[in-house]
Amino acid sequence: MRQGWKQRPLWGYLGWQDIKQRYRRSVLGPLWISITMAVVATAMGILYGTLFDEPIETFLPYVATGLLIWYFINGCILEGSEVFIANEGLIRFLPAPLSLHVYRLVWRQSLFFAHNLVVWAVLVLIFPRPLGWSVLMAIPAFVLLVLNGAWIAMLTGIIATRFRDIPPIIASLSQLLFFMTPIVWSYERLRGNPLAAYVELNPVMHFVEIIRQPLIGDPIVWRHWAVVGGITVVGCLVALVALRNYRSRVAYWV
Repeated sequence: MRQGWKQRPLWGYLGWQDIKQRYRRSVLGPLWISITMAVVATAMGILYGTLFDEPIETFLPYVATGLLIWYFINGCILEGSEVFIANEGLIRFLPAPLSLHVYRLVWRQSLFFAHNLVVWAVLVLIFPRPLGWSVLMAIPAFVLLVLNGAWIAMLTGIIATRFRDIPPIIASLSQLLFFMTPIVWSYERLRGNPLAAYVELNPVMHFVEIIRQPLIGDPIVWRHWAVVGGITVVGCLVALVALRNYRSRVAYWV
């Protein structure tokens, strides 16, 4: 992990080039990232706001911020399961640590997140919310999100390299996970409902809430931070053990 971190200029450049290549010869370039996010958030916010009878001035920022966080999480999960498979050529012929490819993936997703953050800023201007100093809590929350994205990519990448059925399984489960997570529906509506306890078992919900709450001006619920902290510690330990035991085999598996 340290060796990969020392090669920041390399994976930083590669991650930026990934985005440039995706929007090569496009007039708007990476701005399409924010435009796509804005269109999806607006359409889903208006649709589900109407279905659930939610006020648009509060529900639209709620949905947009949830989608902003979900795109990062989903990107780390889906691309993480194929992070070593997709870099087969580099792994075989470039003498570099495996963590370099994980850092590249997380850096690329962070750039996407930064682009999409523009949508949140615009909505804050259109629908003003009383944001205090608690909005700064989004910074350590995003750091935790990045750490978890890294260990998820490392762990699922190693497993999926050995068992190639894992990526399509993860892709199918991620679609289900999106609808099970309070992104386009409000968790507050389940207060007093027995289903609320089951929603708490969804770990993605806690990651979404620790960032969304400060960004939209909601009170900070420390229970979500405690759950995320526990998942971060356990996940990082498991990923490090897997990396120690199987990193020498990945080059043969790809």
